[in-house]
Amino acid sequence: MLKVECDIKDIFELTNSKLGSEGLLLVSMDLDGKYNAMTIGWGLIGRVWGDPIFMVAVRPTRYTHRLIEKTNDFTVNVPNDGMEEIVNYCGTVSGRDYDKFKEIGLTAEKGERVKSPIISECIAHYECKVIGKSKVIPDLLSSEVKRRYYSSENYHTLYFGRILSTIKEK
Repeated sequence: MLKVECDIKDIFELTNSKLGSEGLLLVSMDLDGKYNAMTIGWGLIGRVWGDPIFMVAVRPTRYTHRLIEKTNDFTVNVPNDGMEEIVNYCGTVSGRDYDKFKEIGLTAEKGERVKSPIISECIAHYECKVIGKSKVIPDLLSSEVKRRYYSSENYHTLYFGRILSTIKEK
């Protein structure tokens, strides 16, 4: 399918809809060119420091965390309808142990502005360069949030990715 650059507003509603349902696919790559897809259900799109930003939350225990730390970029891929099993798979197995792209037949396509690839089968994509990060500070969270989401004390790192490119199917 032919893909074209677009404005963020052209894919914003679709992105939020998928984020709130089955999730999105975050792709990152190591310095040797090995890439990984991880399902995300948390993220924000907005303006920070004057730039369009996609903020993603990744736990330090995730393989993806290590990859983003090395390359400082990532892509966020919006799954097409019918990709629910793929999204579920990418959220339940680790890239440390499996080549998810090979296992489930995903196609990595070279990004235009970042090292990390996009997923060809997805309907829309954000290419992001990390311009900031922040660790979640437990003392600044309510006891309810800590109880619901951090019982294992595995606090996220928030990556602020400057959106360099937005792409959608034509």
